[in-house]
Amino acid sequence: MSVNLKDDEESMLNGKYGPGMQMAMTIVVRMAEVLEAIELLAVSQAHIDGCGLMSDSGLEFAEKLVALNARVSVPTTLNMIPLDLQNWRKQGVPENYALKATRMANAYIQMGCIPTWTCAPYQGYLAPHYRQQIAWGESNAIVYANSVFGARTNRYADYMDICAAITGRVPKYGLHLMENRRGQVLIRLVDLPQALFAKNSFYPVLGYLIGKLVQDRVPVIDGLTANLSSDDFKALGAAAASSGAVGLIHIIGLTPEASTLEDAFQSSSPEETIDVHMDDLLGAKAELSHSSRINGKLDAVVLGCPHFSFMEFQTLVKLIRQIGRPLSPEVRLIILTNQISMGLLQRADLLDEITGFGAELVLDTCVFHSPIVSSGAQLIMTNSGKCAYYGPGELNTQVLFADLEDCLLSAVNGEITRKQDAWNRY
Repeated sequence: MSVNLKDDEESMLNGKYGPGMQMAMTIVVRMAEVLEAIELLAVSQAHIDGCGLMSDSGLEFAEKLVALNARVSVPTTLNMIPLDLQNWRKQGVPENYALKATRMANAYIQMGCIPTWTCAPYQGYLAPHYRQQIAWGESNAIVYANSVFGARTNRYADYMDICAAITGRVPKYGLHLMENRRGQVLIRLVDLPQALFAKNSFYPVLGYLIGKLVQDRVPVIDGLTANLSSDDFKALGAAAASSGAVGLIHIIGLTPEASTLEDAFQSSSPEETIDVHMDDLLGAKAELSHSSRINGKLDAVVLGCPHFSFMEFQTLVKLIRQIGRPLSPEVRLIILTNQISMGLLQRADLLDEITGFGAELVLDTCVFHSPIVSSGAQLIMTNSGKCAYYGPGELNTQVLFADLEDCLLSAVNGEITRKQDAWNRY
């Protein structure tokens, strides 16, 4: 199937703007053909997930584009990279791996990308606006951009993202089009107490359950009456994009395209209606823990998947003060974050209190992409639905899901510690 190209797009494809642009445009056009899109669509910004060192071929691809003088044509931020650029030696990252990761980072910078190095670009620089057409990689960021901002992006894969950034074009397809943003599955929250919505662990659990239920369809949540914070939206979307292939979530009364059920479904009827009860959520919460252990030694607690925000750090500091005891020397508390949050911590004079507690702050990267967690770790705890979902396979370890307070109590006590679980009171 041929793609109808405008004159300037034909010029890109024919090499008028150089071999780097031509290579990227060839890939974009071929993807449009595969998707049976009849034309391309201009985007005004991009976020690149392909800067992670997943294989040597990814490095070769980036350096090939640089050699062909490719440059991004729209403002383009970068996802996390495979190591903490400032502290990788202290973290024991092998020299050869660090060399390749640094080459990868430099290649994307040479193409004109902005070195944000975060999987949560919506927390800072270049957040998109309502109905803005963008090309974002990184699954949790895609859900956030589509759902919370009402921007327009598909789930762009590695290497397609940088080609979109170079050309400023994507196939006119999928969630870029209003008709494809229509809700498909109605998720009704039935008889859930308002107090549950105030728990930080509720949102990753709900997201995980929704991802399992809808897979790649567009869910519409009805009955969620809380005022969600940015971090609540982040946790919900990240978990849904992990257990499913969710790219957009509508929440009645909360997200910009879902003022009413009629708006969310664009005056159509749901393809399916699913009622979610407390038992469903308790089952999903249990599934996020890939260990049946209820006590015993803990090796590490991992927070910040996606990257920890400044607001989450503020909550962390309050809990540290309430607990009043330092971290156990037997447990590592690893907090993944970005330069924006780190800068705010320093300005707010909170950094010394957090590091004095014993926490390790890791910048620019992720435990799934960089060898931060010891290969000998047998049990970790996390408050992240995404980390809980991917952790066993990515880290070859058992993972326990818990709320933030239980994570900190366990890190202080050196073993699994849970308060009387408020979930069980409902």
